[in-house]
Amino acid sequence: MQSTFTAFIGRRRLASGPAGEVALAVKRAGPRPDEPIIIFDDGTGRSIDFDLRGEDREVLARLAKLMPPPASEVAEAPSEPRGRGRPKLGVVAREVTLLPRHWEWLNAQPGGASVALRKLVDEARRASGDKDRERQARDAAYHFMSTMAGNLPQFEEASRALFADDRRRFTGLIADWPADIRDHIVKLAYSDRA
Repeated sequence: MQSTFTAFIGRRRLASGPAGEVALAVKRAGPRPDEPIIIFDDGTGRSIDFDLRGEDREVLARLAKLMPPPASEVAEAPSEPRGRGRPKLGVVAREVTLLPRHWEWLNAQPGGASVALRKLVDEARRASGDKDRERQARDAAYHFMSTMAGNLPQFEEASRALFADDRRRFTGLIADWPADIRDHIVKLAYSDRA
């Protein structure tokens, strides 16, 4: 899935989409001393700066280096004849600190400690995937909301409703906020949920 970004001029949404599209829209809007332009990473809700110096192609080239395409768009390298030994799986060795009893249990598992740890991690990811996505969406909405609406009426109550997962109360509390800000917060918080 490709990362998306949203730019705001003051309280109005300027552009939303892939990094390149948003960066060029911001560049074309030009500096606004009276209304700041802020770009947000929709995945985190945090503001981000793009280097907009130079021609459009230079801006896009810099962004391409910083924002690699999603894994689904990366073409596989041509297969080389495979040598002896274990295949390269992109495995990165890291240190894990466990108690001796944990190591004993892991080493007694079929395939050894690495296989057992990978299975445990995959199982945990499956079991908590929806909750993790909901938490990430809520956090992104809160980060964006803090920056763009921190001084708006009922911000504190809306924050509590967001973290309590009280969607009806939350949307009611932010109903009178500027439309583009309100709609973007709701999109960040609830777009993955029906």
